[in-house]
Formats: sequence, structure tokens, C-alpha cells
Amino acid sequence: MENTTSPMYQFCGSDFWDADKTWWTTDPDFTPCFEKTVLVWAPCAFLWLFVLFDVYYLKASFDQNIPWTKLNISKLLINIGLLVITALDLIVALVKKNDISIHAVDIWSPIIKFASFLLTFLFITLNRKYGVQTSGCQFLFWFFLTVLSIPRCRTEVRAEKERGQKLDWTDQEDWEGYQYISFFIFFAFSCVMLLLNCYADSLPRQTKYQRGQNEIPELSASFLSRITYHWFDAMSLKGYRKPLEQEDLWDLRPQDSCKEVMPTFAYHWNKNVRKNYKKPSPSEPNAKFINGKVSFDNPHGERNGRKKGMASIMPAIYKSFGGVFLFGSVMKLITDVLTFAQPQVLSLIIGFVEDYEKDPQPEWKGIMYSVMLFVLAATQTFILAQYFHRMFIVGLRIRTALVSAIYRKALRISNSARKESTVGEIVNLMAVDAQRFMDLTTYLNMLWSAPLQISLALFFLWQQLGPSVLAGLAVMIILIPVNGFIANRIKTYQIRQMKYKDERVKLMNEVLSGIKVLKLYAWEPSFEKQVLDIREKEIATLKSTAYLNASTSFLWSCAPFLVSVVTFATYVLSSDENILTAEKIFVSITLFDTLKLPLATLPMLAVDIAETQVSVNRINKFLNSEELDPNNVKHDASKPHPMTIENGQFSWGDDDVTLKNINIEVRKNNLVAIVGTVGSGKSSVIQAFLGEMEKISGTVNTVGKLAYVPQQAWIQNATLRDNILFGQEYDRKRYNRVIDACALRADIDILSAGDLTEIGEKGINLSGGQKQRISLARAVYSNADLYLLDDPLSAVDSHVGKHIFEEVIGPKGLLAGKTRVLVTHGITFLPQVDNIYVMKLGEISESGTYNELLKNKGAFADFLIQHLQEGEEEEEELDQIKRQLSNSIDAPELLGTVEKAIKLARSESLSDSISVTSADSLMGSLRRRTKRQESNDSEASAASLKKKQEVEGKLIETEKSQTGGVDFAVYKHYIKSVGVFLAIATLALNFVFQAFQIGSNLWLTKWANDKDVANDTSRRDMYLGVYGAFGFGQVASYFVASLTLALGCIMVATRLHETLLLNVLRWPMELFDTTPMGRVVNRFSKDVDTVDNTLPMLWRMCISQLFSVLATIVVISLSTPIFLVVIIPIAILYYFAQRFYVATSRQLMRLESVSRSPIYSHFGETVTGVSTIRAYTVEDRFIEESDAKVDKNQVCKYPSMIANRWLAVRLEMVGNLIILFASLFAVLGGQKNPGLVGLSVSYALQVTQTLNWLVRMTSDIETNIVSVERIKEYGETKQEAAWELEQDKSKPKHWPEEGRVAFENFKVRYREGLDLVLRGVTFNVAGGEKVGIVGRTGAGKSSLTLALFRIIEAAEGRILIDGVDIASLGLHMLRSRLTIIPQDPVLFSGSLRINLDPFDVKTDDEIWRALELSHLKTFVKSLPAGLNHGISEGGENLSVGQRQLVCLARALLRKTKVLVLDEATAAVDLETDDLIQKTIRSEFKGCTVLTIAHRLNTILDSDKVIVLDKGVIKEFSSPTELLDNPKSAFYSMAKDANLI
Repeated sequence: MENTTSPMYQFCGSDFWDADKTWWTTDPDFTPCFEKTVLVWAPCAFLWLFVLFDVYYLKASFDQNIPWTKLNISKLLINIGLLVITALDLIVALVKKNDISIHAVDIWSPIIKFASFLLTFLFITLNRKYGVQTSGCQFLFWFFLTVLSIPRCRTEVRAEKERGQKLDWTDQEDWEGYQYISFFIFFAFSCVMLLLNCYADSLPRQTKYQRGQNEIPELSASFLSRITYHWFDAMSLKGYRKPLEQEDLWDLRPQDSCKEVMPTFAYHWNKNVRKNYKKPSPSEPNAKFINGKVSFDNPHGERNGRKKGMASIMPAIYKSFGGVFLFGSVMKLITDVLTFAQPQVLSLIIGFVEDYEKDPQPEWKGIMYSVMLFVLAATQTFILAQYFHRMFIVGLRIRTALVSAIYRKALRISNSARKESTVGEIVNLMAVDAQRFMDLTTYLNMLWSAPLQISLALFFLWQQLGPSVLAGLAVMIILIPVNGFIANRIKTYQIRQMKYKDERVKLMNEVLSGIKVLKLYAWEPSFEKQVLDIREKEIATLKSTAYLNASTSFLWSCAPFLVSVVTFATYVLSSDENILTAEKIFVSITLFDTLKLPLATLPMLAVDIAETQVSVNRINKFLNSEELDPNNVKHDASKPHPMTIENGQFSWGDDDVTLKNINIEVRKNNLVAIVGTVGSGKSSVIQAFLGEMEKISGTVNTVGKLAYVPQQAWIQNATLRDNILFGQEYDRKRYNRVIDACALRADIDILSAGDLTEIGEKGINLSGGQKQRISLARAVYSNADLYLLDDPLSAVDSHVGKHIFEEVIGPKGLLAGKTRVLVTHGITFLPQVDNIYVMKLGEISESGTYNELLKNKGAFADFLIQHLQEGEEEEEELDQIKRQLSNSIDAPELLGTVEKAIKLARSESLSDSISVTSADSLMGSLRRRTKRQESNDSEASAASLKKKQEVEGKLIETEKSQTGGVDFAVYKHYIKSVGVFLAIATLALNFVFQAFQIGSNLWLTKWANDKDVANDTSRRDMYLGVYGAFGFGQVASYFVASLTLALGCIMVATRLHETLLLNVLRWPMELFDTTPMGRVVNRFSKDVDTVDNTLPMLWRMCISQLFSVLATIVVISLSTPIFLVVIIPIAILYYFAQRFYVATSRQLMRLESVSRSPIYSHFGETVTGVSTIRAYTVEDRFIEESDAKVDKNQVCKYPSMIANRWLAVRLEMVGNLIILFASLFAVLGGQKNPGLVGLSVSYALQVTQTLNWLVRMTSDIETNIVSVERIKEYGETKQEAAWELEQDKSKPKHWPEEGRVAFENFKVRYREGLDLVLRGVTFNVAGGEKVGIVGRTGAGKSSLTLALFRIIEAAEGRILIDGVDIASLGLHMLRSRLTIIPQDPVLFSGSLRINLDPFDVKTDDEIWRALELSHLKTFVKSLPAGLNHGISEGGENLSVGQRQLVCLARALLRKTKVLVLDEATAAVDLETDDLIQKTIRSEFKGCTVLTIAHRLNTILDSDKVIVLDKGVIKEFSSPTELLDNPKSAFYSMAKDANLI
């Protein structure tokens, strides 16, 4: 019945809403009034409301001026067309108004449309001008306009049909005919506009940032492409075809780069810092830009402004990134609300099926409900993806800002503040704390979203079940503390497991560092047992954790069930009126499921926030710490001398004054030396000149550019050339001059790639002297005015030092025209300097020229005497000093000291000052050596190293970064290690669990459909009881399933670690030489940890998700069998999304982790070298480098996060399709069982999340199973010969009894493909003979002993001991019957006793006797723990001499017939050396002793001497015979050593 009096009727000429026409009908339609008002005005209102976003994007755009293209011209033309047609509508309506009744709506609608089209027209031109390539607001406007015009199409077409049947038309019908035509033109144009808006405009002509070929497609993607992530398809396709490389990645979005993020953050941070000062500071513009660089305020301000409190990073973060975050939060709110719309629609669907029998509703309603469910789910998918995307960007930007802020701060922090934390801790701020923010941002919104979801769910549940809900809620709330308690227990176990893991890795580390010694002593079994013992404890802890983990997962799996049981039971038992219907049951179950997530996340979120709070405090503390005062050093050019300190008092930031009364002036172009004993404050004076020390009083002035050579050379991880250029242009002539002057030419020639060889972190592949010379070369190349040289000659040996002084530092060197301050210990150079300052206890005790100071006989003369007594100098230096002294002054006591020193030096000098054998260490020449040992630093070692490199090009094999998929063999290996029984049991139990779950749900539907329950309580109780029983079955089966899986995974972990350990300890020595230790340790730490902790969790999740997806498919197919037809195409879609994603994402993650470590290592490097960086004032260059590294990391990080969203959108759409078909088939298939329908749709609603997780888990498993692959790879490497053989047992207990050693034409090489090191050596040693082996470096002395112990196996020939070929013995049999005192004493952490007797077979008396003979008894007696004295890693807490004596004690305990003595060089002082020699002569009287000699005087009394040269025996005879023959090689060696 039409209500003609209503205002809307007056306005439109028809009713606004007619329920009979629209809802209660089989042929629904809207009223014309509704179509002309709401359906047109709503899109227009949307446009006007959201146009604000477009305005914002115009303002924020970096670009301008998009060229005219077909696309934007078509947009404009069609828009003009729409404007024309709308204007026409209005004009026609106004003209005809007088003739026929035209309603107000026909005038107002065109006006509203015209205004809206005008607005879109305006924005098309503005977007073009300001370079905005796509507009979401406009796309949505055209989309809504088109979709909402569809109902009117139908109305108009029907009306036209009716008109077509009439013959003559009235004016009114003419008007309607006109409207018909104009509407369809309008509709066609709207459709075209929608289509055009699906594409983005072309690139703008003017851009703020260079937009190259490689720019990220997102920037020029259309709105549609952005919400579906279609623009990412190219990357996933590329990643699927081939593993991605760094070059395949797109450039970073400019708005995420450090350049854009940093200034905003710095501006807000500086504002915040200034707020903390009472002194108001003048307001200032946005972040200070000094030629594009960002500056930070010092939180300690000018010294006068007083500090109120700590500035916090939080306000700066809110203000810089809060906008995007809030926008994201709004999206989250929308999705939360949409989540709760789904159960409402579900109840409508169930209602629809329930009515099917009694009073069927029209079919279109069922279809509409299904489509509604799909639209809700799809909208949620798109909005949620954008939400996560936004949150991720915020997280990235916060991390960028924090990393950059921490880096900039580290360059300015004062020394006292730096001392408060180690380099590692400072790097952690960046690696851990800044990262934590990034991880938190995604979940931060759960803080309000979780309570909101919980309260909404409870509200809707209350509507379904009334107060009974509270019972279910109570169960959930009770479970939270139970879970919390278990989580805490798990945490304690995890900490314990970490402790064991650290212990085990530390032990492995030592075993691998000392592996050579272990092999020589045949001690591997003892250490293998120690490692396995720790591992056993670790596995026990893992088991306890597994039980607890099973119980938490058990709690979570049974939580939803328990909750529903309790709620439903309370509901039906509380009153007889309460009857469960299908609608109530399934809507409630769906709502309970939505409760699960927020309830689980809240406790976790609380912990995360607490941890982040700790991070905030740590970062705040660091960013607020004190900075160096730039006023410590003045640069006043009016002062007469370039460098002066007047009345200086300095401290290292604490209250102690380190330097006092310092007055130094350095004249222009002078060389000034600062000398003094150790700890007298020499280096501190240099630091004072640099402004690194706190100035308490006085003035420091420097004029000109500084260069600084620190005492400990600071080397960057870059090429050798870059280390010297240090950011300056490469000038070949100057560079070569510097290289030659700093004696680097020979070193560069050795290196594999010359000066372009990359130097490892901290200069790991250089010797101390090489580092020091590079550091000096950097200073010389920098061509500064002032040079501060902090003892640059300490690490180089004398002749190199002399060369450098003459060529570089001295009066004729490269720096002759510069002002230089030199801290030195080298007395020889002092006569050539212009002035000397002598430091004593932090003061200058005297100063003057060399001769003036000697005349004073003051502190300087004392210093000289003390220095000479230390006996550091080489013999020729001493002669030089002697000459200098006798020329300058008569000082008998000084000359006497010099004479004594010369005697001492003579006795020590020696033919062969360094022993390097290519096996000894991977880079023999690069051993850390004491000062005296570096003499032929370049020549001897150069030759041996160069030869090696030519043979093998590269020693260290590069680690294979796995690309592509993982072989099935690896999975097979893993499953085999679990054991078939456990594997099958796990799967079967999961199957049983799902069966119980489906069973209990089917039982519920049976209950809901049973009409008799209402009148029969016993029947009701029966249903309830069976439902409970099903639940119990679920819970029990799941618990057991979790346990079997966990135990299975622990079995794998145990087995894999065991094979890994057994195999690695049985590697031949050559494998240890070519495999870096870090890589092996990594297998034992990182990979074993993955197998222990990560994989079990992933398997658990993966298996349960897989089964629940299968369960969903089963349930839906049960209720609507036709669904099986759809499942196949859906499965194919799913499979492709998954394959593309896994391939791309895995490689992106690898690239990301590779690009992340350089940020931290560069930072660590900067922190260690900060004083050098500040001295050369290159902070800006380092900041730029750091920013570039952060940006490079983002380049990998951003696509890997987009890959996640890309996948989520696609998978959730697959899930949404499942929802659509499940509900459509349920509605259309004439299904009469509402319970089943409810069940299948509620299952479908959960499937999206499950699918999403399943893909992630499978891809995580693929990423992590690589660890198994790597362990397996090491478990299958080449092994050395067997340790024990059956025939060994027949050998007598005291074999060898005589100790005869014979080499027969013996040849050996270190590794396949290398040259022979011994080329056919033949000699015999009778039992009990003492034989010395001498020869220059690389002659093959050490190879002889290694061959005797079969560390390297013969290439040809054989070695006999007591007539037995050693190749026929088991390795342990052989090695345990020989004794060696190795060259470098290796000790292991543990008690002293374990270091002497690891198998615990000797009595205490035997050990004490050995200690007595090795002169350690008194020392050990003095220790409180005696034999159980703990020895630290590598024996750090014993002196080198004591360590050598421990090795002697080991030998005495073994006391076998054959002793090999690999003489220690400069490790032991002369006294200890004599002791060792004496003991060996007395204790090993009847044994065969082979000595590899470095000091000739130790073997002059041996029976025979072997002289080796280039792997061949040159001479073999007694020492006296050889010395009588002046032509012998031995004679010339002895002559060199001044023994003749």
C-alpha cells in the first residue's frame, strides 16, 4: 500500500521502501525512489568523504608532471561525457517541469552527480600535475557507482519492455524513455571509467629521486594491483624459475630509505632532547640538514644547560611514525568487526536450511547469504593484508631510525661512556633491541584489539546462550595461568638447555682448535665422551621440555572443546526450557573459535611488551650517554706552533687524573719523540691531542689536518688498497711511493690478489707487523699536516723498523716536511729526533734533545738502562746504541749495561727465527708471533705461502649456500632416524584425534536435530555424556600424538649429533686445514639447535594443520558431496601459490640474512676504530656506509615481507572460495539437515587461517631441514684410518721395546694435488739414539714428525718402528705408543689433572712425580685446588712457560720408547729451557729422542744430526763430524748463529 503523504513520496513520486516488494517475495526489487536516491547518493557521499585521502597523497607526493597518455586523456574525455549527460538530465528536467510532474529527485540527483563528477575531473588533472599515478578513492567510487547501478538497469529494462507494448506515448512516457537512454549511456560510461581506473598512469617526468629501470613496481602499480599484490607476480615467477640473486631485487622505495626516515626522526628526537633542558633554546626548522646530512643534538647539551631527565626515543617514534600506525589501527578495527559479522550470517544460513521443511524461504535469499559470507571474508582478506603491510613498514622504519641513531651516537660517545659496555653489547643494541621493535609493531594493536574481540564475542555468545557463557569463559580464564605456569617451567628448562648447549659448543670449540694435539696424543675418545656426557644432559632437558610442550599443546587443543562442553552442559542443565538448536551450537562454536586467538596472544603480548620496554631503556641509556666535548681541542691558527698543550690535566672520564702538568709544544715540521716506561702515559698524551680524553684544565691546540697511527692497528674488512686509501682518491704514483716506503711491497706480492685482496674482520689474515705497516701507510697516504704516531714500530722487527724510520718518519723520510709526534720504544732512533719528552707516572719529567737529556743523567738515563736490561733489542741494534753512547758522553754504567745486553742477545740468536710449516696453521706466516720472531717477516714466509697459493689458488673452500629445493633423501634420512614405528604412530594418532573431533561435531548435529530431546531429560543427558566421551578421546589422542612426535624428534636429534661428532673427530687432518673452524662449530651449534628446537615445533604445527585441512574437506564433502568437484581446481590453485611462494620466499630470506650481518659487523668495526675515524674526521663517510648497508638490507627484507602478503591474499581467497562453495552447495543442494550445514560452513570459515599456516609451516620446514642436510653432509665425509684394529691386540704391552726408527724412501704430501714435502727420505735411528733435525723454514722438519704419527699418510715408501710398518697399525695403537712435546703448548679447559691424564688411568703419586720432574710441583702445591686447579680456555691462566712444562709433564707420564721433541721457540725463557733440556736428558736416557731444533746449541750434544733441505736429507752424521767439515751446511748454520 503506497503512502502518498510521506515526505519521501513527495520527493520521489514513489515509496522509499517497500518490504513486500523487496524482501517478502520470490522476485525481489527495490523501489524506484530507493534506486534513484540511496544507490546514487551513497557512492557520491563516499567520494566526498574520502577525498581527503587524495588530498593527503597529493601533498605527500615526491613527483610531478605525468605526461599525457591515451589513458588519462580517455579518463578526461569520458568524465566530460558524464558531465555533459548529467547536465543534460538537469536541463531537460527543468525544461519539462512545467509540462509534466517532475519530482524533486530528478533535479537533485543530477546536481549531486554533476558535483561529484566535477570533483573527479578536478582530481584527474591534479593527480597528473602532482605525479599521483593511481587513486584508491576514485577506483572505489566508480566501483560502487557501477555495482549499485545494476538494480536500476533491471528496473529500466522492465519498464522499457512495458512501454514497448503500448502504441502511443504520453509526455510522461517520453520523459521516461529519455531517462532510459540517458541512464544507459551513464551506466556504460561508468563501466568504462571503472575499467580505466584499474590501470595506473605512466611515470611522472619530474621526480625527487632517480626512478630507474629497477624501481619497485609497487610505486607505479594501480590501486587494484596494490590491494591484490598483483605487481609482485613478476618476482614470484622469477623466484620460481631460478633462485633469486641480489641483482634480481628491486630498489628500495624512497620513502623507506634512511635519507627520508632519518630527518623526521632526528627532528623529533632533537626536539625531545631540547625539552629536557631548562634553558629555552631558540625554535628551529625541521631536522638540521647540513648539505644533506642529519645532525643530532647532544643530550648533554651545552655544558651550561642543566639536564632534567633522560630523553626517550618513544615520543620521537610516536611523532615520526604514528600516522601510518594509526591508519593501520583503523583497518584492524574494521577487520575485527567483520570477523563477528560472519557468525551472524552463518546463523542466517542455518535458519534458511531449518525453514526448508516447514516454510521454505525463497532460494535467492540463500544465495545472497552465501555471497554475503564470501564478500565479508574477501573484504577482510584485503584489508587485513593492507594492515599487516602498513604495520610492517612502520616496523622497518622504526628499525632504520634506531639503527641509524645508534650508529651516529656511537661515533660521538665519550670514552668513559663507551667503557660502560662492551663492543658486543653496543652491537646488540642494534641487532637485538632495534629488531625487537620491528617484531612487536605487527602485534602491538592486539593490545586493544584482543579485549575488543573478546568482549564482542562474549556479547554475541550471550545473545545465543545467555549467562551460561560465563562458565565457558571461566574455563578459558583458568587455562591462562595454567599455561603461564607451564610456560615459565619451559623457560627455566630452556635456559638450562642453553647453558648445556653453550658448554658443549665451547668444548667443541676447544677440541677443534686443539684437534692436532688430540690426534698426536690419541686423546679423542676421552673428549668424545666429555661432549657426549654434556649432550646427554642436554637431551634430558629437551625431554622434560617436550613433556611440558605436549601438555601446553594438549591444553590448547582441548581448550575449545572443554569450553564448549562446559558451556553447553551449563546451558541445557540450568533450565529445561533451554534447548540446543543447530543455529545455537554452530554459531557458538564459531564464536568460541574467534576467542581462541586473542586469549592466547594477550599473555604473550604482555611478555613481548615487557621485553621491548627493557630494549627501550637500553637504547635510551645509550642514546643519552655522554658525548665527547668538541671543545676539548681548540683550532686557533694564531698560535705560533701547530700543536701545543699548556698546563694540561686530563682524565679518562673518571675522577682519577691520568695526566697532569702537561706542557708540550711541537714546532712546525719537527719530529718530537715521547718516551717512557710502560704505563707512564705516553699514549694518553696522543689521545689528549686527539681530544679523546676529558680535559680537566689547560688548553690543547692543533692547527691543520690530522693523521693518526694507533698502537693497535685498526684494519677494516675491505681490500688492502681501500684500507690505505681510506676514502681518498687513488693516485697511483703517490700510492706506490707510500707502499715502498712502508715496506709493504713484498707483502702485497705474496697475497693472492695483490693489494685487492680482501682483508678479513679485524685484519685476521695479516700478521701484527703487516697490520701496523698498513695503518702507517694509511696515515702517510692521507697527506695530512700533523702526524700522531703511537708506537708504530713496536710490531715490526728491527730491520723493517729501521727501513720505515728512514723512509717515512725520519728527517729524510716522506714525512720530513710534516709536524710529527712519535711515541717509541726504539732507542736507536732517538738521536735523530728534534726533541724528546720523557714521561714518568703521567707527568713530563724532562724534555730536550738526545744529548741534553743524557747529560742530565735523570729519568731518561734510567729509562735507557731499564730498557737495555729487558733485552728486547737485536744484536746489531745494541752495537749501534753502543756507538751512539760512546760518541756522545762518557757514562760507564750505561756502557756496562749495553755490554751485558749484547752477550745475552748473542746466546739467543739463531739460524731460523720462525718456524712455519704449511700444515702448522692455515697461514703459517700469519701466526701471532712475539716481537723477536717476526724478523724475516716477509721473505721466508713469503716464499712458502706464495707456493701454496699458486698450487691451490684458494685454501678455504667457500661454504655452499643451498639454493633450490631440498632432496627427498634428506627427509628420508630424517624419518629413518625417527624410526618407522614412531613416525607411523604419530600420523595414526593425529588421524584418530581428527576422527574424534569430527565425531563429536557430528554427534552435536544429531543432538540438535533430535526433536525429542526437549521432553526427555534422560535422552539429553545421554547426548551430553557421549559428547563428553568424544571430547575425552580427542584430548587423550592428541596428548599421546604430541608426545610420540616430540620423542621421535629427540631421537633424531640424538642420533644426528652422535654421527656428526663421531665423524668429525675421525676426519683426517687435511680436512681440518681446509674447513674453517667456525663452519664446523656452526654445525654443532646452529644446525644442531635447529634440529633440537625448531624442527620439532614446525613438525607439530605442520602435521596438525595438515590433518585439520583434510578434516575440513571431509566434513564439507559429507554434508555436500558435490563439493568434491570444486576441490580439485582449488587444490591446483593452492599448490601453485604454495610452490611459487616457497621458492621465492626461501631465497629472499637467505638473501636477507646474508645482507643483515654486514650492518652489524660494520658497526662493530666502527666502534672499535672510533678514535681513528674521529682523528681522520671521516665520520660522515662512515655514516653514509652504514646507511647504505641498512638500505641494502631493506631491499631484501621488503620483498620477503610482501611475499608473505602476496601469499596471504591468494591463499585466503582460495579459502574464501571454499567458504563460498560450501555455503552455496548447502543452500542450493536442498540439504535438509541444518546441523550438517552449520558444521560444514563453520569448518569452512576456519580453513583460511589453517591453509595459510600450512604453507608457512611447510616452507619453514623446507628452510630448516637444510640443517639436517648439512649435518648429514658432514657425517658422510672422508675419514682417517681406523683407530683400533684387531691385530693391535697381539702387540706386546710395552711395544716399541727398543725404539728403532727407520724411514725407507719415504715420500709425503699434505693433500692430494699438492707438491711432495718429503721427497724420498731414507735414514735409520738405532734404539736409544738422540737425533737432532735442522733445516730452514719449509725444509720439511715438522712433516717428518707428522708422518711418524700418521697425521699425514705416506705417498710412497714406509716408516718402521722396531721393524713394524706403522701403516699396519691402528692409529690409536701407534699414537699412544709414541710421545711428543709439541711446539705450541695446547691446554684444554678443565682441571689440571684432566690435562695430564684425560683417561684417568694414572695414580696421584705418578702425577705428582711427573710434576716434580717437570719443575711444576711447587707451583701446583701453592694452588688451593692442587691437581683440580681449573684451567681456563686455551690455558690462559698459566704463563706460556708453565704451559710448556705441563706438556713436558704429559710426556713424562707417558714415557714411551720414542720421544719427539718439537722445540718451542720464543715461548720459554732461557732458564725454563735449560730445565726442560736437563729433565729430558736424565729421564729419557734410554729412549730414542728426535728433536726438531730451532736453537742449534740445544742439539750440539746429540748423537746425530739430520740436515734437511727442501724435503731431502742433505747431511746425516754426528755434530762433531759435521762441524769439522767447513763445507757442510751445518757448519755454515752454526757460523751464522755465532756458535763457532
